[in-house]
Amino acid sequence: MSRIMAIDYGRKRVGLAVTDDNQIIATALGTVHVKDVLDYIRNYVRSETVHCIVVGEPRQMNNQASESVKYIDPFVKRLKKEFPDILIDRFDERFTSKIAMQTMIESGVRKKERRNKENIDKISAVLILQSYMASKRRNS
Repeated sequence: MSRIMAIDYGRKRVGLAVTDDNQIIATALGTVHVKDVLDYIRNYVRSETVHCIVVGEPRQMNNQASESVKYIDPFVKRLKKEFPDILIDRFDERFTSKIAMQTMIESGVRKKERRNKENIDKISAVLILQSYMASKRRNS
């Protein structure tokens, strides 16, 4: 099999997560500056087989696209152009940042580390990926 990568795209930082080859476990890859994300992904897919990239899609409570879509849509277009052989999928990311913060609190992460937004971005990417995999299992 191959891996699935998840992206929590922000205006400044991008959180990244990936599955193992069997697509069972989601693990945080890291956080990169938005200007470096395509290079990071390019380098990653040179060494690992990735068949799908899931990009978090922010939605409002009424299911309308959030304001952030104006930054994410051009990024998704670049991804599709840059990686034509990789499926690019979008997945609802509502509440991932709040869940990430709650996860850190429950895990005993110190307040100073919780303030580091890079940690929230990484965990959010993992949550997007876990939710995406769970939805695929339900729909199979």
